Amino acid sequence: MPETPDPDLAAGDADRQPEPTPPPTVALAPVAGALVGGPDDAPFVDPAEQAQTLKFHFTPRAALAGEMERLQNENPHAKATWQVPKVIAALQDRFADAVTDVVGYAGETTVFVEKGAIADVCLFLRDEVGFDYLTDIGTVDRFTEEDRFEVFYNVCALKARKRIRLKVLVDEEDPVVPTVTGVWKGANWHEREAWDMMGIRFSGHPDMRRIYMPEDFEYHPARKEFPTLGIPGSLPLPPNHPDGELQPDPFPRAHGQIPKDLSTDADD
Repeated sequence: MPETPDPDLAAGDADRQPEPTPPPTVALAPVAGALVGGPDDAPFVDPAEQAQTLKFHFTPRAALAGEMERLQNENPHAKATWQVPKVIAALQDRFADAVTDVVGYAGETTVFVEKGAIADVCLFLRDEVGFDYLTDIGTVDRFTEEDRFEVFYNVCALKARKRIRLKVLVDEEDPVVPTVTGVWKGANWHEREAWDMMGIRFSGHPDMRRIYMPEDFEYHPARKEFPTLGIPGSLPLPPNHPDGELQPDPFPRAHGQIPKDLSTDADD
């Protein structure tokens, strides 16, 4: 049956309608040789082929020339709240030995501080500069030989509408940082989360317990060496039905096992 002309086309253009889209194998015929076991620079993946090289698209290093400098100075989403040169100058003047670096990136400012001085720096920011609100505390596992971890503090001056980020470097051999709960009470749960997930303790904390995992849990799941699927037997989970046993493995099928207390998995 002939195709019905598109009514939106002028009568004189009816014979110039676009041709139907060919199936993938036809459309990609020019690169078919590269799709099956070929090089990684083929432009497409053909869904009709069973065996083919996974295509990896990347930006050549030459095209990134000047990109870091541009990101440090240009950011259409950057806010004036992050522009705090006077605050940085005050920190460098008061804590000349403790402020180790000031980094600007994407319109945001991060001040690196010696971990032993972090509580004093935070107290100064609160009492003398007006940073009265702790937004959050987080951790980073850089997985490096030295100064493996970072603890960062995002703080705000609500009245002045200004923000600044503090960071301390923490070595794996001595993962202890002074608490800032004496400056901002809201740091309590943030620091407990950092201990629970990353294994960084905070000296002087009033209640240094885990916040998510059981107290007898032996691991810190946010560290990079912790398996994505967990560690079998480390945290027994409830059974699949009321009469079942505790499940030692949270992902049994991923490890080649099938829970025996599932009715669908019961032996015939």
